[in-house]
Amino acid sequence: MSRTKRSIFCALFAIAAFCTAATSHAQSPFDGTWRVDLAQTKFSPKPLTFYISQGWYHCTGSCNPAYDIAADGQDHAVAGHSYDTFSVTIVDDNTISTVGKKGGKVMFEQTRTVSADGKSLNVKTIDHPMNSDQTSTYESVAKRTGKAPSGVHATSGDWIIVKQTGSGAELLTTYKTSGDQITMSDPTGAGYTAKLDGNDYPVQGAYGYDAVSLKKINAHTIEETDKRDGTVTDVSTMTVSANGKTMTVVDTDKLSGRVDTFTATRQ
Repeated sequence: MSRTKRSIFCALFAIAAFCTAATSHAQSPFDGTWRVDLAQTKFSPKPLTFYISQGWYHCTGSCNPAYDIAADGQDHAVAGHSYDTFSVTIVDDNTISTVGKKGGKVMFEQTRTVSADGKSLNVKTIDHPMNSDQTSTYESVAKRTGKAPSGVHATSGDWIIVKQTGSGAELLTTYKTSGDQITMSDPTGAGYTAKLDGNDYPVQGAYGYDAVSLKKINAHTIEETDKRDGTVTDVSTMTVSANGKTMTVVDTDKLSGRVDTFTATRQ
C-alpha cells in the first residue's frame, strides 16, 4: 500500500498509490513492475471529517490523533502524523488550501473546493516525494454525507471519496526477489529490502512509514505490516491473480479504521 497515501490521507484526500511485497522464490508472481489503476479503487465508506469554525481548522474524523490549528496560513506543529507541521489558508467562501511539511520540507499541497450546491468536494493534491523532485498531481471527488454543518466554512463536514484521478511516479512499484530477500522500489527512491519472516526491516525514502514486516500467506498472497515510529499504521493483504496480470491490495488503516481496495496491473 502506498506510503504517499499513508503520509497524507489524514489531511483529507491524497494519492491512492501502491507499495507491496513479493514472494520468496525466483519465479515469484509478484516480481516485476506494477502500476495502480486508480479507476478501479474501492474507497472506504467511512467518511473523512474536518471543519473550520471561527478561524480554526479542526481535523477530527480524518486524523488520528486529531488536532486543532489556526486557519491563518502559517505552519503549526502537529504530533503523531507523517507530517510535523500543517497550514490552512481560507482562500474564499468555498475554497481552502493546505500544506503539510516534514522537517520544513513540503510533503504535499492541497486545494479543496466545495461545489455550488455544497454536495461535493473537489480536492487537488500535489505530492512531493522525500528524495525526488518528481511531483505528482492527483484529483479526488468526494460526496457529502449527512447535512452540511451550519456556521462553519462551506468545505466543512463529512466526506466520502468516490473518485480519484491522476498520474505520477508513485503509481509504479517494482519488486525483485533474491533468495529469501525481497526488494521493493519506486521511481522516487522509496523502498526496502525485507525477508518474509515477520520481522521489522527499515524503509528508506518514505514519509508514511519507516519499518515494514512481511508474511507469506500462500504462493499468491502476502501480508505487509507498516510502522511509523514503532506504531502500526497499516496492514495490507496483497494477492496476485491466477493469470499473474493483476494484483489486488486490501489495505486496513489501523489509525483511522478505513479499509480501501486497490488494483494494479503488471507492466
